[in-house]
Formats: sequence, structure tokens, C-alpha cells
Amino acid sequence: MPRDAEKVRRRLQEAALKLFETRGYDETTAADIAAEAGVTQRTFFRHFPDKREVLFSGEDEFIEALQSAVMNVPQGLGPLEALFHAFPSVEPLFVKNRPFTAPRQRIIAGHPALQERAQTKTRAVMSALESAFRQRGVPDRAAGLAAQVGMAAIGHAVGEWFESGSTDLGAYVEQAFKELRDLSTFAAAP
Repeated sequence: MPRDAEKVRRRLQEAALKLFETRGYDETTAADIAAEAGVTQRTFFRHFPDKREVLFSGEDEFIEALQSAVMNVPQGLGPLEALFHAFPSVEPLFVKNRPFTAPRQRIIAGHPALQERAQTKTRAVMSALESAFRQRGVPDRAAGLAAQVGMAAIGHAVGEWFESGSTDLGAYVEQAFKELRDLSTFAAAP
């Protein structure tokens, strides 16, 4: 049994994904996951409050890192440009978790309760971004809109990157923000 907490967490996540995909989410228990990972059920609960959180762990780390990165970009940038410049500091989190993403998305897609939980997590990220934008002096309503639009652009970029198999997530983020800027000046044909 590995002693390093991060290795144990990763083993538990890998075991959970394997069991969720082979047995089904509803049919898999925390005890099953612990046994598959070669740890005790008590160890499982030291790392995760329930089996659902195996799919959503790391969100707090991401939120804190993104909020901090947005706060640390130079003043004078608008909220979306600040987010664009902050993203490279959290990009390694996406890259590190890429092998976990595809099975996680399939499992979530098959369960409305998990979809709801994913939406709750997304709202938490947007709320943190909104707060960071406000602290940078962006008015309340604009901060909320910028958080929603910014997260949509990042979500679009990550989805495209994931589907492509490319290793360069930054290029997809750059393209999404370029397209977002282009949309803001798009004029419909007469």
C-alpha cells in the first residue's frame, strides 16, 4: 500500500473509475473501491467523504489556483484578458488529470445526480472568478457576466483540446479567446 497521500488518492480514483465503468456507478460502493485499490474502507473515507467525490476531487485546488492567478495578473487588463493571462498557471492541473477526464465525463453523463453535482462545481468556479473580478474593480454585474463567459470559453477550449488528442491546451485556450473577441465584433450580414 503506498504511503504517499496523493498516490493513494490517485489509486482510489483509478479503482473507482474502473469499477464505475465495469459494474456501474450505482452498483459500486466505497468498500468496493477501497478493496480494488488495496486499502481499507477507513482509508477511502480519509480521502473522500463519499464515492461521488472521487469524481469531483481537486475542484477546490483548481478554484483557489485560478482565483489566485486572476488576482496576480497585472492591473489594467479587462476581466477576460485577466482570465486569459491567468489560465497558464492552472493549465498543468488539466494536463495532469487528462487520463481521468474521459471516463469521468462518461460516468457523469449517465447520472442526473452527478450532472447536478458537476453544475454545482462549475457554479463554484464562476463564483470564485466573479469574486476575483470584483476585487480587481470590475462592477458586480459585469463581473458575473465575465465569469460566465470566461468559463464558457475555457470549457469550450478544454473540450476541443480533449477531443483532438493534442498536447497543447494553451493553443486551444488562445483560439477560444480569439473567437470570443471576434464574436464581440461580429456583424450580421444585411
